[in-house]
Amino acid sequence: MKKSKTLMLVEGAIMLALAIVLSLVTPFQKLLPFGGSITLVSMLPICLYSIKYGVPQGLAVSFLFAVFQFAQGAIKDGLFGWGLTVGMLIACIMLDYIVAYTVIGLAGIFRKKGLGGWIAGICIALALRFLSHFFSGVYVFASSGKIWDDLDFVAKNKYIYSAVYNAAYMVPEIVLTIVVAVLLFKIPQTKKMLTVSEA
Repeated sequence: MKKSKTLMLVEGAIMLALAIVLSLVTPFQKLLPFGGSITLVSMLPICLYSIKYGVPQGLAVSFLFAVFQFAQGAIKDGLFGWGLTVGMLIACIMLDYIVAYTVIGLAGIFRKKGLGGWIAGICIALALRFLSHFFSGVYVFASSGKIWDDLDFVAKNKYIYSAVYNAAYMVPEIVLTIVVAVLLFKIPQTKKMLTVSEA
């Protein structure tokens, strides 16, 4: 039992490190006209960890991933210099970082249902991440005036603004993550390595 707990912690650390490294690889960022970035399946390691070990463990690792994303946003993106009020800043931190990345750990919700369970779990987790960013766009950024001035049809409707902005990078990332997960499921060695654990 002690060995399995140690292995679970080690694999969690490895998957977290892998997710962090992959989140820094953004090969399609310049192709997005509205901003955001598509990473190199950075959410997949957290999803796979949740699928193998379950939702509680997945949420623990995804929370650490969320903390890293917040730190990166604060340092690299200058989050605290965006001119948001204290309330808006807290909402942004919660919706765009803490909640958005922690929900990735829910990917293992149907982990015992085979490939269909993998796909359903990943879809639900990443759709929840999209919704978190969407609400941030609607209630934080649109309310603070941070919308596209050159797109009237978007600027006049904060719901369309947020949906378009977030879908531009989230939909391709969700599709890419699911495709790679399916490919990994089809490889016998990988499937064996990701055998559902009762931990």
